[in-house]
Amino acid sequence: MITILGPTATGKTNLAAHLAHLINGEIISADSRQVYRGMDIGTGKDLADYSIEGKIIPYHLVDIVEPGYEYNVFEFQKDFLNAYSAIDERGSIPILCGGTGLYIESVLKGYKLINVPKNELLREELELKSEAELIEILETLKNLHNTTDTSERERLIRAIEIQKYYDNNPAIDTFFPKIETKIFGIDYDRRVVRMRITERLEERLQNGMIEEVQGLLNSGVKPEQLTFYGLEYKWVTDYLEGNLAYNEMFRRLNTAIHQFSKRQMTWFRRMEKQGFVINWIDGNLSLNEKVAYILKNLGS
Repeated sequence: MITILGPTATGKTNLAAHLAHLINGEIISADSRQVYRGMDIGTGKDLADYSIEGKIIPYHLVDIVEPGYEYNVFEFQKDFLNAYSAIDERGSIPILCGGTGLYIESVLKGYKLINVPKNELLREELELKSEAELIEILETLKNLHNTTDTSERERLIRAIEIQKYYDNNPAIDTFFPKIETKIFGIDYDRRVVRMRITERLEERLQNGMIEEVQGLLNSGVKPEQLTFYGLEYKWVTDYLEGNLAYNEMFRRLNTAIHQFSKRQMTWFRRMEKQGFVINWIDGNLSLNEKVAYILKNLGS
């Protein structure tokens, strides 16, 4: 598999589609919001990107659930495996493409996440414990190689809850195939990314994003559901609800997207520290040069 990642507004989908066109590839989207039907402009879901020289590049995990639903990483893993297997059976090359680091990492790390249900009785019992006692309990259940489990009280309780669930359900299927992949990332100077984000936001607002959000509200999606999706849907909903003036909405949304982009890069850098090799491509290269770089480095 080939993986193409990068922060928002760096042209990942367009690059992936042109690559797929040359190598008989199919794209699996790793975008946590493009799964929703009708949420197109705000998520950057430009389906025209998948049309290359009159040919539609096959794509997966786009437009698969209704707005208002809370899609999650557990479902993504299941849907990814179904798409990956189907692509493999057709003899095509899967290209994982997106900017949702959690989704990308969840399939590259090679273990299946389980949607462990809440155990209210256990939580009531653990709430009476001190943090030191919670850490001690967790240490009896697992090796604490992941120190983030002990960084907050809520994380501690959830980690214990998850481990006890695994211990009580030894037959649970946690198998996830190890997938060999070459990872490519698109890298721009931060100033360039900021400029691209602001320009793209202005374009989206002028080309129907506000109308898109209003249409979702008119269709029955509740304001708090749209707020759950964050960024464009949160701030435009606040504007439409009369909570913000247009200029203030634009300012806050623009800032929020810049912060989101920075968090994405932080996630990818953390992946590198964990051992993932990301071949960074200069975003200023032409599209043909980016494709050529990937083709040249696939065999190395």
